[in-house]
Amino acid sequence: MSDTQFEPIRHLFAEAPAPGEVREVADGVLWARLPLPMRLDHVNVYALADTDGWSIVDTGFDTAETREAWARLLSGPLRGRPVARVVVTHHHPDHIGLAGWFQREHGAELWTTRTAWIYARMLMLDSQERPTAEQMAFWRGAGEPPAMLAERARTRPFNFADRAASLPLGYRRIRAGDRLRLAGREWEVHTGEGHAPEHATFWSRDCPLVLGGDQLLPRITPVLGVHPTEPEADPVGDWLASCVRLAGLAREDHRVLPGHKLPYTGLPRRLQQLIEHHHDALARLETHLSDDRTAIECFAPLFRREIGPELHGFALGETLAHLNHLRATGRAYRHRRADGAWLWRATARRA
Repeated sequence: MSDTQFEPIRHLFAEAPAPGEVREVADGVLWARLPLPMRLDHVNVYALADTDGWSIVDTGFDTAETREAWARLLSGPLRGRPVARVVVTHHHPDHIGLAGWFQREHGAELWTTRTAWIYARMLMLDSQERPTAEQMAFWRGAGEPPAMLAERARTRPFNFADRAASLPLGYRRIRAGDRLRLAGREWEVHTGEGHAPEHATFWSRDCPLVLGGDQLLPRITPVLGVHPTEPEADPVGDWLASCVRLAGLAREDHRVLPGHKLPYTGLPRRLQQLIEHHHDALARLETHLSDDRTAIECFAPLFRREIGPELHGFALGETLAHLNHLRATGRAYRHRRADGAWLWRATARRA
């Protein structure tokens, strides 16, 4: 189906709620926005009113600024009800970062997928002052130049624990196909892959509401990254399969509450756009691989703009994701250069 056969994407609100404030997006469902110290400078969180208290969907980073923002919300528009549970869509620290704090400080129960919980617990323990040998080999394989590698070797890498509170033992597992009762509604869980493993989305069976996390964003596309933990991964393939599967559920009247940007309608068109975005990127990249290229040399056709140091890590992970997908589908191959860098070339251009 072509994009023109779908209804256009429309935002439900012109702007987000101000810091410390909420906006009601449906009966018993409140939307708040928390700050992030990065280029994508916010994350959306949702408070669902239940008989035993609030069910909070996603939490923001564990920073002093975010805790202060939550203090304003809990003493302001959310006062009068305890936080009974935290429902986490996926393991990234801007979504699970304060779940442990809510568990310890507020007695909340954590609901999330098993993969999200295990990943977050594992990453919490995986902390280094300097990059590991495996990380250095990963960056060398991507073709990073010697000066950049030397800087990497002496710089403290990002650690998950820098932005996420530790998770105490105990959580309630949710999985695809589960039906949950929240805010007087029954919600069905559907999971996606690619951006984060076993990413949970929640589809109301009583009204056209969808809690989409980062799986169903408007305007921007979530990062599909390859990392040293799983260097042969194919998140682009996982993502495309997830979008096709979720497109079978999407309706024009669905009101999507995303993890970033503004709530919207037009989900069928948005899923089609997300699929086409990556197919277009793969085609540009395959054309670029007319000769041997390192991953670093593939930024230009993928992003079509200059990538600064602050985005280098995201860009590298995304580039490797698309290269891995071309390799997984037989459209590209790779071989080692003498310095350890992988050189990629389109299969159609095989010498």
